[in-house]
Amino acid sequence: MSAAALLDACRARGLTIATAESCTGGMVAAALTDPAGASDVFLWGVVTYSNAAKVDLLGVGADTLAAHGAVSEAVAREMAEGARARSGADLAVSITGIAGPGGSEFKPEGRVCFGIAAAGATRVETVEFGARGRGAVRLAARDHALGLLSQAAAGP
Repeated sequence: MSAAALLDACRARGLTIATAESCTGGMVAAALTDPAGASDVFLWGVVTYSNAAKVDLLGVGADTLAAHGAVSEAVAREMAEGARARSGADLAVSITGIAGPGGSEFKPEGRVCFGIAAAGATRVETVEFGARGRGAVRLAARDHALGLLSQAAAGP
């Protein structure tokens, strides 16, 4: 679903969106604000590239970061829930990952964790996009996040 179609689906259901991004650096927010008139659906987006920003702006627990690291489903969950709570949006998506270059044996390049928070439920998942290059990983992560929002906007 395109960003414009996602916005239309949210309008039809009276839903609003917020984003919390790390490795994509605001690419999801940019996609959502590209169509004219997005302000009735898209409330705000925050880029929390540093751990301190994740804590200060989204309320991610320092203990969660210490226990799991920034690239984890636990942090993705807290990012999405923090964005939803602080923005008042109906839906919030979060993205935290290793776009590359680099990574480690335990957290390889191309690993991206996502969170999608809606009323009463938050879902998290990890996608291994592989070492396809920084730009390609970031684009794939943006598109995946838009897909998660589209699924959430479509409802149960």
